[in-house]
Amino acid sequence: MKKVRDYYFEKAKKEKYPARSVFKLEEAQQRFKLLKKGDSVLDLGCSPGSWSIYAAKQVGATGRVVGVDLHTTQKYAFAGAAPMDLLKADIFSEDIFAKLATSRFNVVLSDMAPATTGHKFSDHQKSLELSRRALAIAAAVLLEGGNFYCKVFQGEDSGDFVDEVRQFFKKVKVVKPKSSRVESREVFVLAMHLK
Repeated sequence: MKKVRDYYFEKAKKEKYPARSVFKLEEAQQRFKLLKKGDSVLDLGCSPGSWSIYAAKQVGATGRVVGVDLHTTQKYAFAGAAPMDLLKADIFSEDIFAKLATSRFNVVLSDMAPATTGHKFSDHQKSLELSRRALAIAAAVLLEGGNFYCKVFQGEDSGDFVDEVRQFFKKVKVVKPKSSRVESREVFVLAMHLK
């Protein structure tokens, strides 16, 4: 287990990503092609920036990436990659919709997780709260046919969240990336083609 963790940590460092979480998005991209050249992408909970950087490279210079996080996120720029617009904001604030209302996106990403307490049920409920907010934002800002990729902690109510996602998207599946730690209860809901 330690070898796997070290492998992804070292790989991220070598490829100049701030966190190993990038591979959870990369694996989904390789399998499902949720990001396309020229896409506009919203990355919720973007700090420290790995998913935004990866998305910017995938969608290319004609695309756009907007990242939102409670924390200030370092801005990166790469030749041939989309410009990154990073907002320091609370996704639960009432004005988040106003801040994003002028934009429409092809893809909404969310790798958000609560500060865990070790109490499984409580952590699960907090994770669901974040995931449901991400879904509400996605439903408001995605273009028709858009995609959504969202982390959620497994638990007794995670099936209900998947059912909620199905109301909005034509194709929905739950994936567990190889780069997720074995002991982690995180899974990702991949939802494609907003109805």
